[in-house]
Amino acid sequence: MQLYPLKFTPLFKYRIWGGEKLKDLFNKDYSEENIGESWEISDVKNDETLVSNGSLQGKTLKELISTYKGNFVGNAVYEKFGEEFPLLIKFIDAKTPLSIQVHPSNEVAKERHNSFGKNEMWYVMQADEGAELIVGFEREISKDTYLEHLENNTVLETMHHETVNAGDTFYIPTGRVHAIGAGVLLAEIQQTSDVTYRIYDYDRVDARTGEKRELHNDLAIDVLDFKPQDNYKSDYELETNTSNTLVHSPYFRTNIIDLKGSLDKDYTAIDSFVIYMCVEGNAKLSTNGEDYNIKMGETILLPATVNDIKLSSESGKLLEVYY
Repeated sequence: MQLYPLKFTPLFKYRIWGGEKLKDLFNKDYSEENIGESWEISDVKNDETLVSNGSLQGKTLKELISTYKGNFVGNAVYEKFGEEFPLLIKFIDAKTPLSIQVHPSNEVAKERHNSFGKNEMWYVMQADEGAELIVGFEREISKDTYLEHLENNTVLETMHHETVNAGDTFYIPTGRVHAIGAGVLLAEIQQTSDVTYRIYDYDRVDARTGEKRELHNDLAIDVLDFKPQDNYKSDYELETNTSNTLVHSPYFRTNIIDLKGSLDKDYTAIDSFVIYMCVEGNAKLSTNGEDYNIKMGETILLPATVNDIKLSSESGKLLEVYY
C-alpha cells in the first residue's frame, strides 16, 4: 500500500490551568472545561492518537511503525527507536500559569522511569498583553541558596521571566527550569515522554480533586541546571517560502516556513517522517494527485516515503518538524 499524509484525532487534556483558546481560536471539538493541552500526535502509553483520514483510519503510531517500519519513520529512525515514535506534538493553552517544573535527561529518565527524557521547544502562537514565560535562572545561584528560596516560597524571584509575543521561540533542554505563563498559547515539540518534576505550584488547589498537586523537589534537585544563560530565546530569520531554522537539536529539528504562493519540497535526503504544524493562516499540501488542507491549530504527518510535495497558501506559517 502507498503511504499518504496522515491526520490524527487529537487527545484533549484537562489541566488545572487550561482555558478555552484551543476551542475558540482553533475550533477544537470538545465540551469539557479547562482543556489545557491538545495532544496532536502521541505514542505515549495509554495516550496514543489514532489516524483520522484515509484507509489507515484508526491505526496508532505503533501499529504503523510495526507494519511499515523505515518506510514510515525513516530507516535511521527505525534503527534507533524501533517501534517507538520519538516525538510528542502538542498545542498548549495556559489560562493561568503552569507549575514551575524541570525535566530529567534521557539517562536519568531511563533509570528512574524507564522513559525518554524530555527535551522540548515552544513556539508562541498567541500571547495576551504582558504574558510571559519563565525560562532558566536569572543569575548565578548556588544549590543551597535555591533551597532557601524554595523553603521561603520566593523561588520565583530566582528565575528569568520573559514577556513574549507571537513568533517567539524557546528551546528547553532537560535540566532547565521553566513554566508557561498565563495568557500564552503555543505549539510544543518534545521527546515522547510524560515525565515532569513539579517544583512550585502557587499553593493552588485542583477543583476536581480538592487537593494541592504533588511536588517533586527531591527528584528535581538532582537534575536542575543552575547556570544562567545570556539569552534564552532562539533567534531566527524569516525568509518567505523557505525552511528557516528554529531549533536543531539531537532530539528533533524544527524549521518555520512563511508560505506565500507555492513551494515544492523534496524530502528524499532526510530519511525521516515530517510533521507540519500550522501556526498561522492555512495551507494546502498536494502529493500523488491528492490535496490535504490544514489550518491554524492543525497538524499533519508525512511518512518517510512521501517525499515530493507541493505546499500552497495565500498566507500561512508552518512548523516543519523531523528527526
